[in-house]
Amino acid sequence: MSVTVRTLFEQNRDQLQLAWLTGESGADRDAAPGSTEPADLVGYLNLIHPNRIHVFGNAEMAYTRRVGAARSAALDEDLVAGHPPAIIVADGLTPPADLLERASADGLPVLGTPLPAARVIEFLRVYLTKAIARTCTMHGVLMDVLGMGVLISGESGLGKSELALELISRGHGLVADDVVELARIAPHAIEGRCPALLRDLLEVRGLGLLDIRTIFGETAVRRKMTLKLIVHLVRRSTMEDEYQRLPLEALTEDVLGLAIPKVVIPVAAGRNLAVLTEAAVRSTILQLRGFDTTGEFLARQRKLIESQA
Repeated sequence: MSVTVRTLFEQNRDQLQLAWLTGESGADRDAAPGSTEPADLVGYLNLIHPNRIHVFGNAEMAYTRRVGAARSAALDEDLVAGHPPAIIVADGLTPPADLLERASADGLPVLGTPLPAARVIEFLRVYLTKAIARTCTMHGVLMDVLGMGVLISGESGLGKSELALELISRGHGLVADDVVELARIAPHAIEGRCPALLRDLLEVRGLGLLDIRTIFGETAVRRKMTLKLIVHLVRRSTMEDEYQRLPLEALTEDVLGLAIPKVVIPVAAGRNLAVLTEAAVRSTILQLRGFDTTGEFLARQRKLIESQA
């Protein structure tokens, strides 16, 4: 997703108390060219990084006064020549007249705010990271199970929606059914949402579309969840052919460049998939807290073998 300086200004004008100082003709400049790393998108004034939004604060103003008018004018020329998306003058400062003149001639947007430079940088890094987040869609059901975002995936006809309905009846929450919209909103976080068309709806074979919010109440649905676990349903024959019964290494699946923990559950008559899913979530929570059941078992086995040698 492309974000222009105009969009950045309009969506953050109130929070950052932004005002145009000059360069409105360049409002359609790309605010995040060529990078998805937040540190590359906005930061303190630095000519080594010409393609980011430069924030001009008290430290920059003190520096320009210290180096003198000639050196300051040369810096302004280099800054404008780098064609950055915009310059934000923070701390309620009045920017140097030479900088405003050069920016106006170049169509370089210059915005002003009374907020501290550090706060502006922190706020805009979060905003731009979310605005240009890498996205994808996945087939499955996204649930809130014990406070953890869980994607239930698998072939059609294995009972994903029925499992979701059982989990909802046990007090867990629905985020999205069938189509899950995912976005990488932070270096280690993927957020899942439901398309507006399908919000609150769950399709169950034989019952059709169910409005989960209406049937179970407000607490049965969630607007979004951070994806932490994938529960993949497979047929018993697939489990025997493609997966180990006791994997020695934890399974993961790549989603938008992040390795998401994954468990594979074979579907068979009489198996309580809801209980198994809850157990998988509890086990994952323990792993995130540093408990490695498989590793401890292997260590115990190795110690027993060594004692008998």
